Amino acid sequence: MMLQSREPSRGGVWDGRPIVLVGLMGVGKTTVGRRLALRLGVPFADADHEIEEAAGMTVAEIFERYGEPYFRDGERRVLARLIDGSPKVIATGGGAFMNDTTRALILETATAVWLDANIAVLAERVKRRDTRPLLRDRDPHAVLSELAAVRNPIYALAPIHIASHKAPHENTVAAILRAIGR
Repeated sequence: MMLQSREPSRGGVWDGRPIVLVGLMGVGKTTVGRRLALRLGVPFADADHEIEEAAGMTVAEIFERYGEPYFRDGERRVLARLIDGSPKVIATGGGAFMNDTTRALILETATAVWLDANIAVLAERVKRRDTRPLLRDRDPHAVLSELAAVRNPIYALAPIHIASHKAPHENTVAAILRAIGR
């Protein structure tokens, strides 16, 4: 497990602020987030699930009916509500950190963790589900490569970088715990 870290949450010791997981689809933000929250003894929130609950429809339905800009606005509002200063782990959608306002909120009031993985690993993972609107009728490897080219430089603004490999998610959880001094 490769680990890089730049100034994680005040000297490398988690200070109780929300931990927000960012990264491309398929990197394991939800699965890792649930396990990390359990290990830390704090609540877990999945932003996409919260958006679906608020809208009364799936992310795919929101994209189809109203488009990506509408979804991103709802995502921004939901994340602003979730990042309330209380200890918790939050899994974001892949595009959430791309919004300037959302990114600033995360960087100022939470501990941002970028989960990164090889495109081939991500493409293999996302093929298992057909619920991802950005992948509809497209080659996952090509889409993820395009997204990585645009998003990875922005994700790199997160102070903690964790490489996720084709290994048990518990390895990624352990790397995050080491990065935050736990």
